[in-house]
Amino acid sequence: MRHYVILLGALLLNFCFAWGQFNEDAVINIPNDDKLPLNWGYFVGLNQFDYQISYINPSYDANPSLSPTEILVQKSTGFNVGLIGEMRINELLDLRLEPGFYSGKTTLEFKSQSLISEKDSIREIKSTYINLPLLLKFSANRIGNWRPFIVGGPYAAINLSSNENSIDDNQSGTFKIQKWNYGYQIGVGIDLYLSYFKFTPSIRGVFSLTDDAIRDAEPNSPWTGNIHKMRSRGVFLVLTFE
Repeated sequence: MRHYVILLGALLLNFCFAWGQFNEDAVINIPNDDKLPLNWGYFVGLNQFDYQISYINPSYDANPSLSPTEILVQKSTGFNVGLIGEMRINELLDLRLEPGFYSGKTTLEFKSQSLISEKDSIREIKSTYINLPLLLKFSANRIGNWRPFIVGGPYAAINLSSNENSIDDNQSGTFKIQKWNYGYQIGVGIDLYLSYFKFTPSIRGVFSLTDDAIRDAEPNSPWTGNIHKMRSRGVFLVLTFE
């Protein structure tokens, strides 16, 4: 819950800054910025990934010695950085490419009677993604030196930290994750027009459509035997400079 408060607070602070420039005597900064057919920039930010997990047998009664009743996901904060290419469609719509590098880490804690030691019940998953989203940005009319928008679209990503081809599995302490990931993201933000460039804070939700977990060779594995789907999701704070 803490990361949501931090991200929301950052966006509210930037909104207050933008609102302070909204008055009758405001000097309009970079007035022709949104009229350019092509626009370029870069972004930096923070992220937190976790997993949405569904089970084959939600009830522990099916096989209490092997099937975990619950997999707890412990999140940590990572970072993102990338480039922006934007093509103007009309006054309100823009098509954006945002190729980026995303790094993060999650820890899985397995609750099962057959997993007693911490070594067996904890698995750490490192994620280092090259992400390529294709986004449609819908903006409201500009008001002074600020302009709110919503943005969303599909993405494809490759996990450079994937161990998909490893011969080891959880019996050797390795939780295997798919290399390719597909999904969509959606977010809100505010364009702030400064004297020489446009600064944009936004909050994004990222949702995978890919089942990331690679099952162990043993069908009744206490780590993967009861997983139906395991899909990554994340919250991003994105700071854009254009």
